[in-house]
Amino acid sequence: MAKNFTLDFVAGIADEGKMLREFLKQMEISKTALTDIKYNGGAISVNGQDVTVRYRLKADDRVKIKFPPEILSEGMKGEKIPLAILYEDEYVLVVNKPSGMNTIPSREHPVGSLANGLIGYYENNDISATTHIVTRLDRDTSGLVLIAKHSHVHHLLGKQQRSGGVHRSYEAFAEGIIEQDEGMIEAPIARKPDSIIERQVHADGQYACTIFKVAGRYGTFTHLHLQLKTGRTHQIRVHMSFIGHPLLGDTLYGGQKKIVTRQALHCRELFFIHPFFDKEMHFTASLPNDMQEVLEKKLYRKERR
Repeated sequence: MAKNFTLDFVAGIADEGKMLREFLKQMEISKTALTDIKYNGGAISVNGQDVTVRYRLKADDRVKIKFPPEILSEGMKGEKIPLAILYEDEYVLVVNKPSGMNTIPSREHPVGSLANGLIGYYENNDISATTHIVTRLDRDTSGLVLIAKHSHVHHLLGKQQRSGGVHRSYEAFAEGIIEQDEGMIEAPIARKPDSIIERQVHADGQYACTIFKVAGRYGTFTHLHLQLKTGRTHQIRVHMSFIGHPLLGDTLYGGQKKIVTRQALHCRELFFIHPFFDKEMHFTASLPNDMQEVLEKKLYRKERR
């Protein structure tokens, strides 16, 4: 049976006389969450007594929020999939996702996703949680993924992400030699009209900004470090193709599979502020074997400048 996720707060002197609804808003409990609590099996209590959001607080009141149990989506099945978990606490997980794994199930790949593996992990360890993936990666992109264990935690991290508080940096191999040591690509991205998957640079698209720095130049490609100032779908892939240097292996955007068989893109670093511990969280994941082997092959010797 699913357990309830709970939060506890203590009202301060400045909260004296404040309506509970206002206090909870300050504590970043969303209107959607309050509606869910009211109608789907949650509860709000003060000093052990159930109350409504119209309750007027007194200093030192102890407020407890009991969220409704989360219901697993129909069709979402847990699977025993090995997960490279770099960090876990009662609120979040950080996982190093391999290439070739969907973040969530799709029509083409209904099983074997990170989400399926998470459900299986939760079931095996008696953890009451559903999947709330904060930072998704494409199927063939490897690297760090941030996961919330509850919808409210996802709400807090999503808000932090939208305000620029969640940072990710990437490593990639781009076709050809990029002469600039560093640069910024600002080009709006929109969905391609004849595709549900592919994106393109288009004047009517959403603003997108990618910053790159050259880590090395090799015989036929450039090794890059990249940071996203925005988080558009396929942003790095679209931007690199736009400047004439598609990622190695990224056939969707003009790359070739002569050296690697998937887009050579890896989420190397992840930074965020923990929403409950108010602590800076920083994680790194080194290049996976397929990308590391490309750098080590003498055929692709690094060029000296």
